[in-house]
Order: sequence, then structure tokens, then C-alpha cells
Amino acid sequence: MTENLVVSIFEVESEAYQAMTILKQSPILEDTFVKQAVLVKKDGDDIKDLDYFDTGADTMDGFALGGMLGALVGVLGGPIGVLLGASYGMLAGGSVDALDALDNASLIEQIIDKLQDGEVAIIALVNEEDESILDKSLENYKTITARFDAAVVAAEVEEAMETEKELERQARAALRKEKSDEFKSKVEKHRAKLKAFFAGE
Repeated sequence: MTENLVVSIFEVESEAYQAMTILKQSPILEDTFVKQAVLVKKDGDDIKDLDYFDTGADTMDGFALGGMLGALVGVLGGPIGVLLGASYGMLAGGSVDALDALDNASLIEQIIDKLQDGEVAIIALVNEEDESILDKSLENYKTITARFDAAVVAAEVEEAMETEKELERQARAALRKEKSDEFKSKVEKHRAKLKAFFAGE
């Protein structure tokens, strides 16, 4: 059995809802088990969570990742997703440095590249032996399906979240420095005024 992250992008939004309903009703298809699935829509830089389900059970190999899909959606629609979706050449110094840890995050980048603005997709954590079983359940819909190693995506999500924290830390430090410089400027301005006041100017 293999633990995959399955991304199915639908041409018709209503069909995505239909497929999601079927997965909710029958998460086990022969030797295929859909543990978690989320229906998302890309709206500009944002990734909207339209629907979600979790069977609450471990997969057949005991592979439970808890809120992995929620974390992945957060990364895709968060600052890392925005930065990875943008041109690296347009990024400035510190941001590029902060993304060094994600140089090998190819799977997340591929997911971002595949999901275009306005498109709807089902992202599912699946334990499967035969990929054709889940594919067959989607064959009546206009959809493109890609698979990614779930363990690799989970590691990339964890790394991305750590990088987001570092970006936030750098942003706070920059704001504090800016505030500090601005405050010093105000102090010097008031010092000059006080000197002039006491000098009778």
C-alpha cells in the first residue's frame, strides 16, 4: 500500500462537489482508502476551503497525519505559497534568503503550478495499492489528477511552516528596527526644540 496525496483539478465546479460527496459516502473503494479530503478553490493568491472530511481513522498502514491537509492548504494560500507562485527574480534579498530552506520543495511548487486562478480541486490523503481504482471513480468528470508522495509533502509542509515563522520573525524585527529609528528621530527633533526653547530662541 502507498500513501499518496492525490490532487484532482475539475473543469466544472459542480462536478467537484459531486465527487466530494461520493468520496464522503464511500471513502473505502476496494483496496483504496481516502482518509482525508478537502475541496479547495483558488481565488487570486488565496486558497479557499470549500468542503472537508476526515474519516477519523488511521490508514491501513497506520499512516495518520492529523491535520496535514489543513496545514497544506494554509501553506498554499499563505505567504510561502504566494512567494513560490511568484517569479523568484522579483523577490528581494531577505525573502530569497528566507526561502533557501524550500529549494527542494518541488512537490508543493508543482501543486501550486497545477492549480490556476478560479480552478477547483479535491486534495486527498489516500492509501492505495492500485491507483486505477480511485481514477475510475473520477472518470465521469472532466478532471486532471496528479499524485504526490504524501510523506514528502508532509515534510515540505512542516519545512514551509517553519520558514513562515522565520519570515514573520524577520518582519517583526524589521518593523521594530524601523520603529526604533523613527523614535530616535523624534527624540532628536524634540531635543533640538527643547535646546532652542531654553536658549530663548
